[in-house]
Amino acid sequence: MESLISIALNSVFVGNILLAYFLGMCSFLAISKNMKTATGLGIGVLCVLTITTPANWLIYNRLLAPGALAWAGLAQLNLSYLKLVLFIATIAAIVQGLEMLIDRFSPALYAALGVFLPLITVNCAILGVSLFMVERDYTFTESVVYGVGSGAGWALAIISMSAIQQKLRYADAPEGLKGFAINMITTGLMAMGFMLFAGISLE
Repeated sequence: MESLISIALNSVFVGNILLAYFLGMCSFLAISKNMKTATGLGIGVLCVLTITTPANWLIYNRLLAPGALAWAGLAQLNLSYLKLVLFIATIAAIVQGLEMLIDRFSPALYAALGVFLPLITVNCAILGVSLFMVERDYTFTESVVYGVGSGAGWALAIISMSAIQQKLRYADAPEGLKGFAINMITTGLMAMGFMLFAGISLE
């Protein structure tokens, strides 16, 4: 249980997929200008990561990993070189399903997200979580926790950034720092703040 809590806390704060590894920065900076849209995209990324990470775990460990096809009498077969292609295909299928659901039940959010909703498919944070899950040799339960935690961490970061940007609109920032520059400085400060959770010990 401590291991799962540790994975959850690390994926949300210290090992935040966005603020520690800077994956998914493009949509983060573009969408975080509007709170409603940022919240919608954050929830979308959370949903996608919650489903795709364990789904890709099953694909890798039941079909692609060395010895995964022992049940079919093909224990010597190693298809792990296909993981990138199949992971992307799985992510694309799940995002397409999510896109249809949002279009059906929340047309306003669908219109607000615009091109960034289908771009979740190529959001490097989504693929990065699946690849980290394989690299760290997580169990299925750990992959579920890691997927949910990473999605929650990404959502927390973009919603926090959106709230900060709303305040910055009324800030008297120097002319040279307005716009992209102040956003990058803010992102760096947020990353440092999240890193402070590294001192938490569960022992």
